Amino acid sequence: MATTADTLRLLGRAGQTVATCESITGGLICSALTSVPGSSEVVRGGLITYATEVKTLLAGVDADLIAEHGVVSAEVAEAMAEGVRRVCRADWGLAVTGVAGPGPYEGLSAGTVWLCVIGPSSRSTVQLHESGDRAQVRQKTADAAVTALYHLLQLDEKKPQTASGTVN
Repeated sequence: MATTADTLRLLGRAGQTVATCESITGGLICSALTSVPGSSEVVRGGLITYATEVKTLLAGVDADLIAEHGVVSAEVAEAMAEGVRRVCRADWGLAVTGVAGPGPYEGLSAGTVWLCVIGPSSRSTVQLHESGDRAQVRQKTADAAVTALYHLLQLDEKKPQTASGTVN
């Protein structure tokens, strides 16, 4: 299993940066990333957009998008990831929105999470269904987010690089 340090090593090797936009996890992801020595080389920062209107104020998520799809949706997670990339000027944006519980929210059961990772040439949006109490759901979501970033970085690393320059 990939560790947070492994993820940061891949970012560093690629010369890239990451920023987080967190709702359900309330900063757990950025905290995990910045707990690794040397993380300041690749972690740009993070937004905690726990309240719905803060997603609009800080991450630039369109209020109409939230009204149409709900705050816990693929569309909102994607807008959060794009927004944090822009605001923090990062290569990668990682966002999570979900229901920690114990009860449902907007008709969605506890443990329902949308996770989005967007990079320079890759993107992944997945729905998670985490089990456990509130703390477990939040921690599992944070772990899944770091793992998702790691896997996309690995895929990007394996993509053939195009040569630049002039041919004589």
